[in-house]
Parts: sequence; C-alpha cells; structure tokens
Amino acid sequence: MTATGHAIIGTVIAAKIGDPLLAAPLALASHFLADALPHWDTGYHREQKSKTKFFIQSVADVAVGFAASYALIVAFFPGTNLAYAFFMILVAQAPDWLTAPYLFLDMKFAPFSWFYKTQKLFDTHLGMPWGFINQVAIVSSVIIFGRVF
Repeated sequence: MTATGHAIIGTVIAAKIGDPLLAAPLALASHFLADALPHWDTGYHREQKSKTKFFIQSVADVAVGFAASYALIVAFFPGTNLAYAFFMILVAQAPDWLTAPYLFLDMKFAPFSWFYKTQKLFDTHLGMPWGFINQVAIVSSVIIFGRVF
C-alpha cells in the first residue's frame, strides 16, 4: 500500500482511539493487514525504475499522505490532536520506514534485511489500474467506518 494509504489509516485510528497503548499496536498491525490486500504502490516494478525515480515517487507519496491526513482531520475528525495523529501515521508507516535503508541506501544487512524480508511476506502487489482502485476502495472503507462508528 502507498504511504498515503497507510497515513490515512493511521489518521483514522488516531481519530477513533485515544489510548496510544491500544492505537499504536493497531496502527502497526494495520500496516501488514493493508499490505496483504492486493494493491499498487511506488515500489511496484521498482526494478524497472531508476533509484532516483523510485525515491522521488516515494517522497511525493509520503508528502501527499501527510497532506491528505491533515485534510481528513480538518474535514472529518477536527477534534483529533495533530501531534497524536502524526505519531500514529508514523507507526502505521513504520515497517516501510524501516525498509528504507535497505531500498535506498543499499544497506542489505541485518536488521534492515530482516525488515525487508518480513515486509515481503505480507506484500501483495497488483498492477494499475486495479491495484490503485483496490487501494482507494480499502482506504475509503476505513474512512467511512471511522465516520460511522
């Protein structure tokens, strides 16, 4: 799933669960659950991209994720503490952050190789357009669930 998708899920968790002892493990688990569903992300076919292109796409994805999360808080969850939401976003994205040295800095040794291999166990890629459509449907469902309950 894109960093944007993980950020939005983390935002909804922050908005709905005020106890960080419950929210943080849920945000972390949400990462693996979301990645297990067929999706597209910036790492799809990364072997066919230059490292620079992959990096720029990934940074843009992170930026869009933070902007979308802020907009979501303003529009739908205005009582949510921004610092708390930021923390939950980072927790929801943490497995990807922990693989960044492996992917971008060629640190292909422990512990980064462990994080990468663990991530790959859960990652289910799906090409465009269906991988993106699936992701929009998943994230939209999480937002709707957060609004209704």
